[in-house]
Amino acid sequence: MLLLHVGGLVVRRITSVAVPKAGHRLSLHAVLRPGALLASLALAGCMSVPVPDLPDRTPSTWTQVPQGQGVAVDARQWWKVLSDPALDGLVDQAIAGNLDLQQATLRLQAVRIVAGTSDSRFLPEISASAKQVQDAAAVDTYFHAGIEAIWDLGLFGAAESAQLSAQASAGNAEALRSAAQVAVIADVVRSYLDLTVAQAQQDLLARQQTVDDRGEQLALVRQRLRLDEPGELDRLRARQAATRAAIAQARENADNAARALALLLGRDGPDPAWRAYRSPPKLGTFSLQQVPADLLRHRPQILLAESEVMQAAASKGSARAAMYPRVSLGGSILYAYNLTQNARSNSDSSPSIGPYIDIPLWDWGQRRARFNADEKQLDAALLGYRKAVLEGVSEVEGALGSLARQDSSIQSLRAANDAAGQQVKRQARQVQLGLSSEFDGLDTQRAALASQADLIGAQGARVLAFASLYRALGGAPLPVEAEDASQ
Repeated sequence: MLLLHVGGLVVRRITSVAVPKAGHRLSLHAVLRPGALLASLALAGCMSVPVPDLPDRTPSTWTQVPQGQGVAVDARQWWKVLSDPALDGLVDQAIAGNLDLQQATLRLQAVRIVAGTSDSRFLPEISASAKQVQDAAAVDTYFHAGIEAIWDLGLFGAAESAQLSAQASAGNAEALRSAAQVAVIADVVRSYLDLTVAQAQQDLLARQQTVDDRGEQLALVRQRLRLDEPGELDRLRARQAATRAAIAQARENADNAARALALLLGRDGPDPAWRAYRSPPKLGTFSLQQVPADLLRHRPQILLAESEVMQAAASKGSARAAMYPRVSLGGSILYAYNLTQNARSNSDSSPSIGPYIDIPLWDWGQRRARFNADEKQLDAALLGYRKAVLEGVSEVEGALGSLARQDSSIQSLRAANDAAGQQVKRQARQVQLGLSSEFDGLDTQRAALASQADLIGAQGARVLAFASLYRALGGAPLPVEAEDASQ
């Protein structure tokens, strides 16, 4: 049989293709005619889904490259350049226990399960039924048993569009998981850096408080001997109060960083061992191995934009396929048994086979409008991809610029710190020789401690810029399944 649909409605049943009975021969012309029809439809339906070229132009090199030839950084383990075993352990724990990362992994697995069945609706579907019916004259009752099969051929790019859509969904989930992993690692490094810098600041402020307390003692002696200046003791006590407030702020910063770190690791609260003092990680000279073109393969935001382009192309392909006839092959076998007469005859079996064609006629304008809309969506997705590439290059260049500024700042602060240290030594020598008093040297000690605090802050900012750089580059370990596949 040939069923013709117009706009989704059956309008006519055309002559059935009879199944020959025993003793009858089927002519060669009767066999070739429907075969030729199906062959011509199949050839016309072999249309691929066009995926446009991505606007992936990138600069050949970075405008700001780190100076010097240092350690080559592996983007998959970039934090190990800091040579901090405690940090390495925290990153491993975060990869294993972070809740956001686990959610993204489960969503990826769910999408992959569904994507594996994307071609199922273009496979033959077989159904069976059995029921009891009565004839129109209400005389006899029949038992009907039948088997029906239908196969959507997925012509004109329909099957390819469904497969491309499944690939785009999987790519989207993979990009989201990669983005979660990149963000988690960078946030762990940042929180650990905040914790250790706050602890270092606490240590310096504790030494500052010791200097302030000594200054108060000496000021009381000077006041008793009437050697003090007006308001001298009040100024020292105000400085003591400011130091105590700074210590409280540094302690709060350390506590906040510890709580953020615990959250990243999926823990209920901070580890008490984190309260022990640790020196902040320092970054030496390193060599950047990545070029701008590497962003296209590793930066999650660009991979996410690429999946959106693929999804838009798949939607456009599906809309284009809907503008052409939908061709399916169908067949059925119906067996009828007369329950009233408890008998059957040769005419009670009714097999049939033939094509099923759905022609878009009355709703063709609506389908055409959907195709035009999906075409605009694809153009928008391409612009989004281009924007993602430009944003990636801009973020990397910004991180490189921040690194260069921090390098210059650290050089100046290191020189200032060395000069302050030399001044402290000279002042101590003068006190030994009786050329100066201990009270006069307190300001020199305070200046040296402040210089050390500035240097620690600048070194921490440089490490933070380094983490931002590899976050922008998409640096992260390979997923576990990818590592297993490579092995």
